[in-house]
Amino acid sequence: MRTLLCRRHRFPAEIIRYSVWLSFRYTLSFRDIEEMLAMRGISPSHETVREWCLKFGQTYAKRPAPQVSSPATGGTLMKSSSRSMEVFITYGGP
Repeated sequence: MRTLLCRRHRFPAEIIRYSVWLSFRYTLSFRDIEEMLAMRGISPSHETVREWCLKFGQTYAKRPAPQVSSPATGGTLMKSSSRSMEVFITYGGP
């Protein structure tokens, strides 16, 4: 999310980016995100977080997923996939 998109907002782009990331990565409610930010001394309302997710959510969702590198040493690479995330487990054996 570019800083230009966040112009004229009350909060810095880093806070908006973090809130949108929390919402999409962990599927937290807007009130949960509001509470997490309040614990850090930042006080947006849950409605503000909702508007950020509506406005900037597509930008976040269109980003390419991070690439997971293969294990450096020999071992078994198991992949478990669901709709929301992928988990890679490396087992080197005894």
